[in-house]
Amino acid sequence: MTDRVELRQAKATDAAAIRDLSRQAYAKWVPLIGREPKPMTADYDAAVTRHRFDLLDVDGVLAGLIETIRESDHLLVENVAVAPSFQGRGLGRRLMAHAEALARELGFDAIRLYTNQRFAENIALYRRLGYQVDREETLPVGTVVHMSKRLQGAEFPVKPPSVCPADGRR
Repeated sequence: MTDRVELRQAKATDAAAIRDLSRQAYAKWVPLIGREPKPMTADYDAAVTRHRFDLLDVDGVLAGLIETIRESDHLLVENVAVAPSFQGRGLGRRLMAHAEALARELGFDAIRLYTNQRFAENIALYRRLGYQVDREETLPVGTVVHMSKRLQGAEFPVKPPSVCPADGRR
């Protein structure tokens, strides 16, 4: 039997489910880094109004999500999370492919992301997907690995970023 998979754009009413899924997905990293990763502490009530969230439902159950931010010259993947019970089924790859398609639709030829240096399996996955390490940044909470991928087939010229009234950035 084939699972019914649906990708949909989140609404403000999805913020609590986004928070819950992010907390579940990132909980495994707490023992490794000794703190909750940023996606576990984010304000999703605010983020869902400023960023794009696409949710992946499998048979009507929220299984994964990807949060993207439209920057001036690229699309930033801020968060990609898959519920523990759905991990290992290729849903993270599917969400990343969706973000790359979205970046192309927006006319971008680059997509960027960042992750904790200690999340080696995530870095390995991103490398397999064609991402390269641009730089590492040491912060008080750990080392951040910044990665990017050049995209082929952007359909339109780069559009100016949308501005968020709350912080003026996006």
